[in-house]
Order: sequence, then structure tokens, then C-alpha cells
Amino acid sequence: MAMTFPPPYTAEDGVLAALRDDGYAVLSPAMVAALAGMTPMDVAGLQVGWSDLPLDGYLRDGGSYRRRRHSCFIVDGEGAHLAPHRAHWQSLDYNALHGGMERMYQPLSPGVVGRPAWPRLLEALGALFSQVRAAIPWYVEAHQFRIDTSDGIGRPTPEGAHRDGVDFVAVFVVERHGIKGGETRVFDAAGPDGHRFTLEDPWSLLLLDDTRMIHESTPIQPLDADATGHRDTLVLTYRAGAFQGED
Repeated sequence: MAMTFPPPYTAEDGVLAALRDDGYAVLSPAMVAALAGMTPMDVAGLQVGWSDLPLDGYLRDGGSYRRRRHSCFIVDGEGAHLAPHRAHWQSLDYNALHGGMERMYQPLSPGVVGRPAWPRLLEALGALFSQVRAAIPWYVEAHQFRIDTSDGIGRPTPEGAHRDGVDFVAVFVVERHGIKGGETRVFDAAGPDGHRFTLEDPWSLLLLDDTRMIHESTPIQPLDADATGHRDTLVLTYRAGAFQGED
């Protein structure tokens, strides 16, 4: 069995300093709930809709291992507001595989965004990021992903190690089922410093300053050759000024 490295959870009182000094922080599920002023049960209640995500029809490697939904929000200090539905777009500078094209996905379900915990989570992260970089409003893109092993192997980041072209990224691991792999790797964009670990606890969280850090997740494979496994994540990106493609 391949060796796995446990997540280096940031001290509860050190998240802001870690983002400022190191460019990333890793939060346990309990810390996520505390950050948003909620209970762990409130956060876990957001685990809605991953079982019926539509297939991602834009994979240029020809795979069928990724399912996805996408919606946009504006966090302006007075709340988190659903923005008009729009395509997801990245430049080729940040995504050499899927950049340069508009990718229109079905929106997140009302069962997720209609829960009181949803805006509270988006607002709490926005408030944290504003302490690192003074910017308001935040233009937030929310992605529900399921990577499965129906192709024998699933690739959470088929574009490889990358930046997303935003200010901050929040990657929640929502569920791992019947898989091995899926290791998180974080690198300093300006130097040799790198870290690797596997997020396994539901609603554990990686926070990244995307202007400073490069990240990727390694492929997943099934634990049982006769069964299919999956890895569910929620990815939130925060960008100042505008959504990507609007400026």
C-alpha cells in the first residue's frame, strides 16, 4: 500500500497568519465549522447533490471520470448573493488544457444554495480573505466535483499543477469512497518549497493564496478492482474586481 501523509492541520488561532506567511492553511472539519460560526452538523448538511452531478462534457483528454456543477456568487460584506448564471472561463495562462473556452455547466442545486449554512460559509471565507488582501466585493465561483474511477483512473486535476487565476481558493474534501490516491500537493510558485498530504476527513479544507501557490491532486484508483470509487469536492474561488473573463 502506498504511503500517505496526514494533513498538517493549522492551529486554530493560526489560520490568518498561515495564509499571510505561508500562502496556505489546512483546516480540520471542526475548524471549518468554528470559522463559519456553525456546528459541524450544519456544515455536513451541505453535502447535497453530489450523487446526481451531470457529466463534464468538456474534458479534452476524452475521459468520463468527472461530474460537475457550477454557480457564481458575489460576497460584498452584506451577504452572499447568487449572480446570474454564466459560463466558467479561464485563460490558457492558468489552464493549458481547458483554458480559452467557455464551459457552461448546470448550476448548483437549490438544495445546497438554499441552506442557511451556504451563505454563512461564503461570507466567513470572504471575511478571512479580506484580512489578507483588502478587497470587497469578492467574485466567487463554486464548483461541485465528483471524480470517479469508472475509467479505471480518475484525475482531479487533469491540467496538472496549476494556479486558478484568482486571489484565493478553498478546496473542501466532501467524501472519499472506495479509492486510493488523491494526494494534495502544494508548491510555492516562487521557490522550491512543496508539501504533500491526503485530506480524508469529510469537510476538511485547504485554503490557498492563488497568487503565491501552485496546487494539484494526484489521480485516484479504486481500492477494489471490481468496484467503482469516487472523490467528492467543493471548490470555491475568490477573485477581486470581476469574474474571470469579465475584465
